Amino acid sequence: MAKPSGDHGQAYFDAQFNLPAVKLLPGDWVVTQEPQLLVTLLGSCVSACVRDPVNGICGMNHFMLPGSQTESGANSLSARFGLQAMELMITRMQSLGAVRKRLQAKVFGAGSVLEGMEQVNIGELNAAFILHYMDIESIPVLARDLLGDCARKVYFFTDSGKVMIRHLKSTHSAKVKVEEQSYRERLVRTGGQYGSVELFTNDTGPPL
Repeated sequence: MAKPSGDHGQAYFDAQFNLPAVKLLPGDWVVTQEPQLLVTLLGSCVSACVRDPVNGICGMNHFMLPGSQTESGANSLSARFGLQAMELMITRMQSLGAVRKRLQAKVFGAGSVLEGMEQVNIGELNAAFILHYMDIESIPVLARDLLGDCARKVYFFTDSGKVMIRHLKSTHSAKVKVEEQSYRERLVRTGGQYGSVELFTNDTGPPL
């Protein structure tokens, strides 16, 4: 079995689900064939959970399409970073034995949570990019939870491909806003059954 690999990610043990887990921060991506839990918090960023259902090789990323408020279109800095995030992850999955034509995806995030984005809604750009990418690459999107005005916590169970989504209250969304704004500023300075989804309406409620 392949050990988790990728760019960053914080390993820990999740007592709630009794599983080894990896928490992804903005800019992280992780690839694994181990039965574990991949977790991330999303505001305007996007996370793609990709899996080869035959051999169980999984990848998860957390990316923001960076750039100035006036950037748009496929040739913008934003699109290039989104493409890089996907290709790095999928290339690593393939190196472990995943087959590109077998890949299946679930995509999440792209909420409208960052302030000061009057000219361009980063969440909308992220949602458009990830759906366009999956369409061009012929990777079926089996489930999605995109856009809206809430932050999300994503739980990706690699053994089954199951994903659970928790919609966060405003008190938790504030932390996500700060984290994503800091990440965006760093990017500007440096110029980086598998089809089901369960939703939580808060931190403690049952799945809908």
